[in-house]
Amino acid sequence: APDQVDQDSLPPYDILDAILEGYVERDKSVADLVAEGFDEAIVRKVIRLVDINEYKRRQAAVGPRITARNFGKDRRYPITSGFGRKNW
Repeated sequence: APDQVDQDSLPPYDILDAILEGYVERDKSVADLVAEGFDEAIVRKVIRLVDINEYKRRQAAVGPRITARNFGKDRRYPITSGFGRKNW
């Protein structure tokens, strides 16, 4: 929709970026991120979205690695058996 923006369903970019950096690049847990001052509900939502969309990253062609950590083979989680649901 033309009037739809990311922040209708996601936190502001500065918060989203900080949560993603902590979770994806630094392996921080929900508890770690909440201890840093982020709202627990927002952290859980962002992490849940990252985890449940892992399969989409597997469908895309491999891209270049531009950070120390990426969504490549060193980060993949199983998409069966409900992996990750304990964190939500």
